[in-house]
Amino acid sequence: MRTLAVISFSLTGCVLAERIREHFKSCGWQVKTAVKSVYLPDSLELPLKEWTRRRFADCEAICFVGACGIAVRSIAPFIKSKKTDPAVLTVDECGQYVVALLSGHLGGANELAKETAQILGANAVVTTATDLHGKFAVDVFAKKNDCAIFPMTAAKAFSAALLAGEPVGFYSDFPWEGELPEGMVLAREEAPSKNPAIGAAVTVRKDCKPFAQTVYLVPKIVAVGLGCKKGKDTQAIERGVRKAVQQAGIWPQALGRAASICLKAEEEGIQQWCESADLPYETYTREELLTVPGEFTSSEFVRGITGVDSVCERSAAKAGNAGRLIQRKTAEDGVTCALALPDWRIRFE
Repeated sequence: MRTLAVISFSLTGCVLAERIREHFKSCGWQVKTAVKSVYLPDSLELPLKEWTRRRFADCEAICFVGACGIAVRSIAPFIKSKKTDPAVLTVDECGQYVVALLSGHLGGANELAKETAQILGANAVVTTATDLHGKFAVDVFAKKNDCAIFPMTAAKAFSAALLAGEPVGFYSDFPWEGELPEGMVLAREEAPSKNPAIGAAVTVRKDCKPFAQTVYLVPKIVAVGLGCKKGKDTQAIERGVRKAVQQAGIWPQALGRAASICLKAEEEGIQQWCESADLPYETYTREELLTVPGEFTSSEFVRGITGVDSVCERSAAKAGNAGRLIQRKTAEDGVTCALALPDWRIRFE
Protein backbone atom coordinates (compact mmCIF):
# COMPACT_ATOMS: atom_id res chain seq x y z
CA MET A 1 0.00 0.00 0.00
CA ARG A 2 1.36 3.42 -0.99
CA THR A 3 1.57 6.09 1.69
CA LEU A 4 0.85 9.79 1.31
CA ALA A 5 1.59 12.38 4.01
CA VAL A 6 -0.31 15.68 4.00
CA ILE A 7 0.58 18.60 6.25
CA SER A 8 -1.19 21.95 6.54
CA PHE A 9 -0.52 25.17 8.43
CA SER A 10 -3.88 26.94 8.76
CA LEU A 11 -7.58 26.27 9.16
CA THR A 12 -8.18 26.84 5.45
CA GLY A 13 -5.33 24.48 4.69
CA CYS A 14 -6.81 21.84 6.98
CA VAL A 15 -10.02 21.84 4.96
CA LEU A 16 -8.07 21.23 1.73
CA ALA A 17 -5.93 18.59 3.41
CA GLU A 18 -9.06 16.70 4.45
CA ARG A 19 -10.38 16.71 0.87
CA ILE A 20 -7.04 15.38 -0.34
CA ARG A 21 -7.03 12.73 2.38
CA GLU A 22 -10.53 11.51 1.59
CA HIS A 23 -9.81 11.17 -2.12
CA PHE A 24 -6.54 9.28 -1.87
CA LYS A 25 -7.82 7.06 0.94
CA SER A 26 -10.70 6.04 -1.34
CA CYS A 27 -8.11 5.16 -3.98
CA GLY A 28 -6.34 2.73 -1.66
CA TRP A 29 -3.60 4.96 -0.28
CA GLN A 30 -2.65 5.08 3.37
CA VAL A 31 -2.82 8.78 4.24
CA LYS A 32 -1.09 10.44 7.18
CA THR A 33 -2.24 13.96 8.02
CA ALA A 34 -0.68 16.56 10.28
CA VAL A 35 -1.14 20.21 11.12
CA LYS A 36 1.52 22.62 12.30
CA SER A 37 0.07 25.79 13.87
CA VAL A 38 -0.02 27.21 17.38
CA TYR A 39 -3.56 28.41 16.64
CA LEU A 40 -5.01 24.98 15.89
CA PRO A 41 -5.68 21.99 18.16
CA ASP A 42 -3.56 18.84 17.87
CA SER A 43 -0.71 20.77 16.33
CA LEU A 44 2.36 18.73 15.50
CA GLU A 45 4.83 18.75 18.38
CA LEU A 46 7.76 17.59 16.27
CA PRO A 47 9.86 20.23 14.52
CA LEU A 48 8.76 20.41 10.88
CA LYS A 49 12.20 19.35 9.67
CA GLU A 50 12.07 16.17 11.78
CA TRP A 51 8.55 15.37 10.56
CA THR A 52 9.78 15.76 6.99
CA ARG A 53 12.80 13.52 7.60
CA ARG A 54 10.53 10.74 8.85
CA ARG A 55 8.14 11.12 5.95
CA PHE A 56 11.00 10.91 3.43
CA ALA A 57 11.76 7.52 4.96
CA ASP A 58 8.26 6.04 5.12
CA CYS A 59 6.14 7.71 2.42
CA GLU A 60 5.91 7.55 -1.36
CA ALA A 61 4.49 11.07 -1.53
CA ILE A 62 4.33 14.22 0.62
CA CYS A 63 1.93 17.12 0.14
CA PHE A 64 2.49 20.50 1.78
CA VAL A 65 -0.66 22.63 1.90
CA GLY A 66 1.04 26.00 2.15
CA ALA A 67 3.77 28.08 0.56
CA CYS A 68 6.38 26.50 -1.71
CA GLY A 69 9.06 28.13 0.43
CA ILE A 70 7.98 26.13 3.48
CA ALA A 71 8.21 22.91 1.50
CA VAL A 72 11.57 23.75 -0.09
CA ARG A 73 13.22 24.59 3.24
CA SER A 74 11.75 21.47 4.84
CA ILE A 75 12.82 18.96 2.21
CA ALA A 76 16.20 20.45 1.22
CA PRO A 77 18.36 18.52 3.74
CA PHE A 78 16.86 15.16 2.72
CA ILE A 79 16.94 15.25 -1.09
CA LYS A 80 19.22 12.48 -2.37
CA SER A 81 18.25 11.07 -5.75
CA LYS A 82 15.39 11.18 -8.22
CA LYS A 83 15.43 7.37 -8.02
CA THR A 84 14.65 7.29 -4.31
CA ASP A 85 13.15 10.64 -3.28
CA PRO A 86 9.39 10.66 -2.69
CA ALA A 87 7.05 12.75 -4.79
CA VAL A 88 6.58 16.18 -3.21
CA LEU A 89 3.63 18.46 -3.96
CA THR A 90 2.64 21.87 -2.70
CA VAL A 91 -0.91 23.21 -2.71
CA ASP A 92 -1.56 26.85 -1.97
CA GLU A 93 -4.06 27.21 0.84
CA CYS A 94 -6.71 28.72 -1.42
CA GLY A 95 -6.59 25.59 -3.57
CA GLN A 96 -5.73 27.36 -6.83
CA TYR A 97 -2.46 25.66 -7.73
CA VAL A 98 -0.91 22.24 -7.20
CA VAL A 99 2.84 22.26 -7.84
CA ALA A 100 4.83 19.13 -8.62
CA LEU A 101 7.91 20.15 -6.67
CA LEU A 102 10.11 17.04 -6.55
CA SER A 103 10.34 13.65 -8.31
CA GLY A 104 7.98 14.57 -11.10
CA HIS A 105 8.65 11.48 -13.19
CA LEU A 106 10.07 8.53 -11.25
CA GLY A 107 8.37 9.60 -8.02
CA GLY A 108 5.11 10.30 -9.81
CA ALA A 109 4.68 13.89 -8.59
CA ASN A 110 3.47 15.09 -11.99
CA GLU A 111 0.63 12.57 -12.12
CA LEU A 112 -0.24 13.18 -8.46
CA ALA A 113 -0.31 16.93 -9.05
CA LYS A 114 -2.73 16.50 -11.95
CA GLU A 115 -4.93 14.15 -9.91
CA THR A 116 -4.94 16.45 -6.89
CA ALA A 117 -5.71 19.47 -9.06
CA GLN A 118 -8.66 17.66 -10.56
CA ILE A 119 -10.27 16.89 -7.21
CA LEU A 120 -9.71 20.46 -5.94
CA GLY A 121 -10.67 22.22 -9.17
CA ALA A 122 -7.16 23.68 -9.23
CA ASN A 123 -4.42 24.15 -11.83
CA ALA A 124 -1.60 21.62 -11.91
CA VAL A 125 1.84 23.21 -12.25
CA VAL A 126 4.23 20.81 -13.99
CA THR A 127 7.64 22.14 -15.00
CA THR A 128 9.51 19.12 -16.43
CA ALA A 129 10.63 19.98 -19.97
CA THR A 130 9.54 16.77 -21.70
CA ASP A 131 6.00 17.25 -20.38
CA LEU A 132 5.86 20.89 -21.39
CA HIS A 133 7.01 20.09 -24.95
CA GLY A 134 5.03 16.86 -25.28
CA LYS A 135 8.16 14.74 -25.70
CA PHE A 136 8.79 11.12 -24.73
CA ALA A 137 9.99 10.88 -21.13
CA VAL A 138 12.27 7.87 -20.77
CA ASP A 139 12.04 7.77 -16.98
CA VAL A 140 8.22 7.81 -17.05
CA PHE A 141 8.33 5.02 -19.63
CA ALA A 142 10.61 3.02 -17.32
CA LYS A 143 8.29 3.47 -14.37
CA LYS A 144 5.14 2.51 -16.27
CA ASN A 145 6.81 -0.63 -17.62
CA ASP A 146 8.36 -1.49 -14.23
CA CYS A 147 11.91 -1.21 -15.52
CA ALA A 148 15.02 -0.17 -13.66
CA ILE A 149 16.66 2.80 -15.41
CA PHE A 150 20.36 3.65 -15.35
CA PRO A 151 22.71 5.42 -15.60
CA MET A 152 20.83 8.62 -14.90
CA THR A 153 23.51 10.69 -16.63
CA ALA A 154 22.65 8.90 -19.87
CA ALA A 155 18.92 9.36 -19.19
CA LYS A 156 19.45 13.12 -18.87
CA ALA A 157 21.49 13.19 -22.08
CA PHE A 158 18.76 11.17 -23.85
CA SER A 159 16.08 13.69 -22.86
CA ALA A 160 18.32 16.64 -23.75
CA ALA A 161 18.89 15.21 -27.23
CA LEU A 162 15.16 14.71 -27.77
CA LEU A 163 14.40 18.26 -26.66
CA ALA A 164 17.11 19.57 -28.99
CA GLY A 165 15.52 17.78 -31.94
CA GLU A 166 18.34 15.23 -32.28
CA PRO A 167 17.45 11.61 -33.15
CA VAL A 168 17.74 9.08 -30.34
CA GLY A 169 17.80 5.34 -30.70
CA PHE A 170 15.60 2.58 -29.35
CA TYR A 171 16.54 -1.08 -29.02
CA SER A 172 14.60 -3.89 -27.36
CA ASP A 173 15.13 -7.58 -26.76
CA PHE A 174 11.38 -7.80 -26.21
CA PRO A 175 8.33 -7.23 -28.40
CA TRP A 176 6.30 -4.08 -27.84
CA GLU A 177 2.84 -2.66 -28.31
CA GLY A 178 2.18 0.79 -29.72
CA GLU A 179 4.26 3.06 -31.94
CA LEU A 180 7.70 4.49 -31.34
CA PRO A 181 7.43 8.06 -30.08
CA GLU A 182 8.43 10.93 -32.32
CA GLY A 183 12.16 11.46 -32.53
CA MET A 184 13.10 7.85 -31.77
CA VAL A 185 14.81 5.60 -34.31
CA LEU A 186 14.71 1.81 -34.17
CA ALA A 187 18.26 0.53 -33.78
CA ARG A 188 20.05 -2.72 -34.49
CA GLU A 189 22.46 -4.23 -32.00
CA GLU A 190 24.65 -5.75 -34.72
CA ALA A 191 25.28 -2.36 -36.38
CA PRO A 192 26.03 0.09 -33.55
CA SER A 193 28.00 2.42 -35.84
CA LYS A 194 24.83 3.09 -37.83
CA ASN A 195 22.74 3.81 -34.76
CA PRO A 196 22.29 7.23 -33.13
CA ALA A 197 25.01 8.08 -30.63
CA ILE A 198 22.59 7.89 -27.73
CA GLY A 199 19.64 5.62 -27.19
CA ALA A 200 17.62 3.47 -24.83
CA ALA A 201 17.91 -0.32 -24.66
CA VAL A 202 15.27 -2.57 -23.11
CA THR A 203 17.22 -5.63 -22.08
CA VAL A 204 18.35 -7.78 -19.16
CA ARG A 205 21.74 -8.51 -20.78
CA LYS A 206 24.90 -6.78 -19.59
CA ASP A 207 26.61 -7.29 -22.96
CA CYS A 208 23.94 -5.33 -24.85
CA LYS A 209 25.63 -2.13 -26.05
CA PRO A 210 23.83 -0.81 -29.12
CA PHE A 211 24.76 2.85 -28.58
CA ALA A 212 27.85 4.84 -27.71
CA GLN A 213 25.82 6.12 -24.74
CA THR A 214 23.10 3.74 -23.60
CA VAL A 215 20.22 4.25 -21.20
CA TYR A 216 19.45 0.80 -19.84
CA LEU A 217 15.80 -0.04 -19.21
CA VAL A 218 15.89 -3.35 -17.38
CA PRO A 219 12.54 -5.08 -16.80
CA LYS A 220 12.22 -6.62 -13.34
CA ILE A 221 10.96 -9.97 -14.60
CA VAL A 222 13.59 -12.69 -14.12
CA ALA A 223 12.45 -15.47 -11.79
CA VAL A 224 14.99 -16.90 -9.33
CA GLY A 225 14.55 -20.56 -8.42
CA LEU A 226 16.25 -21.51 -5.15
CA GLY A 227 17.22 -24.61 -3.26
CA CYS A 228 19.49 -24.90 -0.25
CA LYS A 229 20.61 -27.03 2.63
CA LYS A 230 18.69 -26.35 5.81
CA GLY A 231 19.89 -23.39 7.84
CA LYS A 232 21.81 -21.53 5.15
CA ASP A 233 22.11 -17.85 6.08
CA THR A 234 21.28 -14.78 4.03
CA GLN A 235 24.88 -14.26 2.95
CA ALA A 236 25.08 -17.79 1.52
CA ILE A 237 21.84 -17.26 -0.42
CA GLU A 238 23.13 -13.93 -1.75
CA ARG A 239 26.38 -15.54 -2.92
CA GLY A 240 24.46 -18.31 -4.66
CA VAL A 241 22.21 -15.86 -6.49
CA ARG A 242 25.13 -13.61 -7.41
CA LYS A 243 26.94 -16.57 -8.99
CA ALA A 244 23.92 -17.44 -11.13
CA VAL A 245 23.39 -13.82 -12.18
CA GLN A 246 27.04 -13.44 -13.15
CA GLN A 247 27.09 -16.66 -15.14
CA ALA A 248 23.89 -15.66 -16.94
CA GLY A 249 25.41 -12.28 -17.81
CA ILE A 250 22.34 -10.32 -16.73
CA TRP A 251 21.85 -7.16 -14.73
CA PRO A 252 20.97 -7.93 -11.08
CA GLN A 253 18.24 -5.29 -11.39
CA ALA A 254 16.38 -7.75 -13.68
CA LEU A 255 15.40 -10.02 -10.78
CA GLY A 256 11.67 -9.84 -10.17
CA ARG A 257 10.66 -12.73 -7.91
CA ALA A 258 12.01 -15.76 -6.10
CA ALA A 259 10.59 -19.24 -5.66
CA SER A 260 11.26 -22.66 -4.18
CA ILE A 261 9.50 -25.80 -3.01
CA CYS A 262 7.03 -25.53 -0.12
CA LEU A 263 9.50 -27.41 2.11
CA LYS A 264 11.51 -24.17 2.04
CA ALA A 265 8.59 -21.87 2.80
CA GLU A 266 10.00 -21.04 6.23
CA GLU A 267 13.68 -21.13 5.31
CA GLU A 268 14.93 -18.07 7.16
CA GLY A 269 17.96 -17.38 4.97
CA ILE A 270 15.84 -17.29 1.81
CA GLN A 271 13.14 -15.19 3.45
CA GLN A 272 15.64 -12.64 4.72
CA TRP A 273 17.45 -12.44 1.39
CA CYS A 274 14.17 -11.88 -0.46
CA GLU A 275 13.23 -9.14 2.00
CA SER A 276 16.59 -7.41 1.58
CA ALA A 277 16.33 -7.70 -2.21
CA ASP A 278 12.70 -6.52 -2.14
CA LEU A 279 11.52 -9.61 -4.04
CA PRO A 280 8.27 -11.51 -3.49
CA TYR A 281 8.85 -15.12 -2.47
CA GLU A 282 6.51 -17.94 -3.37
CA THR A 283 6.69 -21.69 -2.88
CA TYR A 284 5.10 -24.60 -4.69
CA THR A 285 4.08 -28.12 -3.77
CA ARG A 286 5.88 -31.16 -5.14
CA GLU A 287 2.89 -31.85 -7.38
CA GLU A 288 2.91 -28.32 -8.80
CA LEU A 289 6.61 -28.49 -9.62
CA LEU A 290 6.31 -31.88 -11.29
CA THR A 291 3.75 -30.52 -13.74
CA VAL A 292 6.09 -27.79 -15.03
CA PRO A 293 6.95 -28.60 -18.67
CA GLY A 294 10.54 -28.70 -19.88
CA GLU A 295 13.85 -30.50 -19.51
CA PHE A 296 15.61 -30.03 -16.21
CA THR A 297 18.89 -30.98 -14.57
CA SER A 298 17.95 -34.06 -12.59
CA SER A 299 19.34 -35.07 -9.19
CA GLU A 300 18.42 -38.36 -7.57
CA PHE A 301 19.70 -37.02 -4.25
CA VAL A 302 17.31 -34.06 -4.42
CA ARG A 303 14.49 -36.35 -5.57
CA GLY A 304 15.03 -38.57 -2.55
CA ILE A 305 14.66 -35.64 -0.14
CA THR A 306 11.98 -33.54 -1.83
CA GLY A 307 10.25 -35.85 -4.28
CA VAL A 308 11.29 -33.50 -7.10
CA ASP A 309 14.26 -34.08 -9.40
CA SER A 310 15.20 -30.37 -9.68
CA VAL A 311 13.93 -27.82 -7.18
CA CYS A 312 15.67 -24.66 -8.37
CA GLU A 313 15.13 -25.10 -12.11
CA ARG A 314 11.50 -26.18 -11.83
CA SER A 315 10.80 -23.39 -9.32
CA ALA A 316 12.34 -20.78 -11.62
CA ALA A 317 10.36 -22.04 -14.61
CA LYS A 318 7.13 -22.14 -12.59
CA ALA A 319 7.62 -18.62 -11.19
CA GLY A 320 8.51 -17.41 -14.68
CA ASN A 321 5.22 -18.71 -16.07
CA ALA A 322 6.96 -21.61 -17.79
CA GLY A 323 9.53 -19.15 -19.12
CA ARG A 324 12.82 -20.00 -20.76
CA LEU A 325 15.67 -20.99 -18.46
CA ILE A 326 18.48 -18.50 -19.06
CA GLN A 327 20.65 -20.05 -16.36
CA ARG A 328 20.50 -23.69 -15.37
CA LYS A 329 21.38 -24.89 -11.91
CA THR A 330 24.42 -23.36 -10.28
CA ALA A 331 25.73 -24.55 -6.94
CA GLU A 332 27.57 -22.49 -4.35
CA ASP A 333 28.18 -23.52 -0.74
CA GLY A 334 25.00 -25.57 -0.37
CA VAL A 335 22.80 -23.18 -2.35
CA THR A 336 21.41 -23.99 -5.80
CA CYS A 337 20.00 -21.35 -8.09
CA ALA A 338 18.45 -21.14 -11.56
CA LEU A 339 17.02 -18.23 -13.56
CA ALA A 340 14.05 -18.09 -15.92
CA LEU A 341 12.91 -15.35 -18.28
CA PRO A 342 9.15 -15.19 -18.90
CA ASP A 343 7.42 -13.95 -22.02
CA TRP A 344 7.02 -10.21 -21.63
CA ARG A 345 6.36 -7.15 -23.74
CA ILE A 346 6.68 -3.43 -23.32
CA ARG A 347 4.02 -0.84 -24.04
CA PHE A 348 4.12 2.61 -25.54
CA GLU A 349 1.07 4.68 -24.68
